[in-house]
Amino acid sequence: MSDSPVLPERIAGLHDLATDLWWVWHRDAREVFRRLDYKVWRLTAHNPVRMLRLVAPERLAAAAADPAFLALYDEAMRQLQSARAGEQTWWAERSDMGRSRPIAYFSAEFALHQSLPIYAGGLGVLAGDHCKEASDLGLPFVGVGFMYPQGYFHQSVTADGWQEEIYEQINWENAATQPARAADGSELVIAVPLGNRTVLVSVWQVKLGGISLYLMDTNLPENAPWDRELSARLYGGDRETRVQQEIILGIGGVRILRALGYEPAVWHLNEGHAGFVVLERIRELLEQGRSFEEAHEEVRRTTVFTTHTPVPAGHDAFPFHMVETHLAGCWGGLGAHREDFLALGRYDNGSGTLFNMTALAMRSAAGVNAVSQLHGEVTREMWAPLIEELPRQDEPVKAVTNGVHLTNWLSLELTRTLDKYLPADWRAHHDDPAIWEAVRSIPDEVLWETREKMRSYMYNFVRERIRERWVRENIAPPRVLAGGTFLGQHALTIGFARRMTMYKRPDLIFHDPDRLARLLNDPKRPVQIVFAGKAHPADEGGKHALQGIYRRALDPRFGGRIAFVEDYDLHVAHYLVQGCDVWLNNPRKPLEASGTSGMKAAANGVLNVSIGDGWWPEGFAGGNGWLIDPGVEHGDPSAQDAADADALYRLLENEVVPAFYDRDDHDVPHRWVGMVKESIRTVAPQFCTRRMLKEYVERMYMPAFEHSMGKGK
Repeated sequence: MSDSPVLPERIAGLHDLATDLWWVWHRDAREVFRRLDYKVWRLTAHNPVRMLRLVAPERLAAAAADPAFLALYDEAMRQLQSARAGEQTWWAERSDMGRSRPIAYFSAEFALHQSLPIYAGGLGVLAGDHCKEASDLGLPFVGVGFMYPQGYFHQSVTADGWQEEIYEQINWENAATQPARAADGSELVIAVPLGNRTVLVSVWQVKLGGISLYLMDTNLPENAPWDRELSARLYGGDRETRVQQEIILGIGGVRILRALGYEPAVWHLNEGHAGFVVLERIRELLEQGRSFEEAHEEVRRTTVFTTHTPVPAGHDAFPFHMVETHLAGCWGGLGAHREDFLALGRYDNGSGTLFNMTALAMRSAAGVNAVSQLHGEVTREMWAPLIEELPRQDEPVKAVTNGVHLTNWLSLELTRTLDKYLPADWRAHHDDPAIWEAVRSIPDEVLWETREKMRSYMYNFVRERIRERWVRENIAPPRVLAGGTFLGQHALTIGFARRMTMYKRPDLIFHDPDRLARLLNDPKRPVQIVFAGKAHPADEGGKHALQGIYRRALDPRFGGRIAFVEDYDLHVAHYLVQGCDVWLNNPRKPLEASGTSGMKAAANGVLNVSIGDGWWPEGFAGGNGWLIDPGVEHGDPSAQDAADADALYRLLENEVVPAFYDRDDHDVPHRWVGMVKESIRTVAPQFCTRRMLKEYVERMYMPAFEHSMGKGK
């Protein structure tokens, strides 16, 4: 790869724009790079950092002399500087607390852009959207996580359908990252005691407009080889590795913020992985002379905890000896509080008494929330014994339903249509339901043409993607066929794209293969299904389910109307949630805590067909999608699968397919388009991160803010 070209002085800010991931969700900024060199933009999968290393010098010179390009560039740079200043934002207008005491947000993964693959699934996507909205609202905010030099794996599927994991070292030259700097300008490195040794941690900064993320990496030559691997991969290794990672995330994360001069007013733990934050903060206060009880109460009143996991086995828990061994170096001379520390995590979730990270976080947070109303009920029931011992609150576990960062996930095509029919300031107020009433005024033929274009973009993307892999990698013909070669551009397209794991029942629609084949192969009303998703490397059940789908894609009985798109990531997700006609979600209830892919799809006019789990009981309004409801609940999982599959088939046969193909003389399906309008109108304002984050501020952050700021007066 060639060295980065020297940018013409007039557009020298392109490097600054490319290395601030704020551009990801701002149309003018994206358009700058599209217009600079569209072919290179496509070649690099929309990675402007890499793009600037490849674009020809003469193209840069031409852009620097093009008045239209310069006008767009100047406006993007103006918007970026405004975002960084945080002026005239929602927070600036409503708060007199300023930006000096931030919310510190800890998460094991962040999904920001496909060029930075440090995410595995929904938890990371939610965290990334949370951060983007924090920047938009002008919140004082800082994120803390891991860099993972090998990222999450790339997925490759063998000719017989078995998932293989490929790990690649992130090329820092092509990533929007930079070393974090200490006060003296040197690259920041912190030390984290771990067991009987010290692990050094380097820190990378990722800019997101008005906020920054700080990501940790142990891959330093000063560390032992096994310690260099601690941060290598997301969710890699055994339980011993996991507890060490979580100690570094929690304890190292606090030390990073101290070294950078941050004094957070609120500490938000996104899932139990970050629970050790509270131990480090308690340790600090003990060293200042506080009693353990005083220290714990101070930490509790400024800590917020979000749980995403609706099953006991999904919460990280470790043997006490393992925790004690690895925390020994952090405790130092505070060994007298050993029992106090361990008691904060002590809990039996049915597998014996262990050090449970969720129990640690719940005992140490004044604000605890689940991520949907139904998940709130499940969480309160699951943790009832622990809740009984917590300080009494009206809402011991609140429910703040997840949302999606709307301006990031809405398709460009739909956005152009909305610009014509919604109020001019709809982006600034997109969490206001009244704004979206104007969707009803969009002519059916206009919205249908928009949706047809969105499907065609997805269709072309899927086919071009598999063609390129065939040419580039000489993949086996079965993979070419399974990748979507025979998909039709105008057929009703069902999407199922999410983590491949058994509780999500990715193979439920194959419960009666003959019935499904008849549905897919109707010559007058064809249907096709596009699958995508990765199974966790250790999830054998998920891998077998994926293999089963792949083999169905090769089965002539289904006529090439089933496709599996390999290596699902944010880039693929954008095309699928925008371009499918139906979004299928059929988890085993109540194991879906929230689910955000369906929100993205619904806001784009993709109609949900879903079990009443996670967010859908709140989102389903009768005319904006369909509820898979067999009318019975079975204790036997096999019987429930059969009942749910039958209900799904009946919906598709009797309602979904007829509505899609019921056309007028101009080939417009008015009944379908009416539901598309209802989907956009009802879901977009209610299930966006703007509504979600404002709710976090009001219900979760403000008590901690008020305590922190009052303490400082």
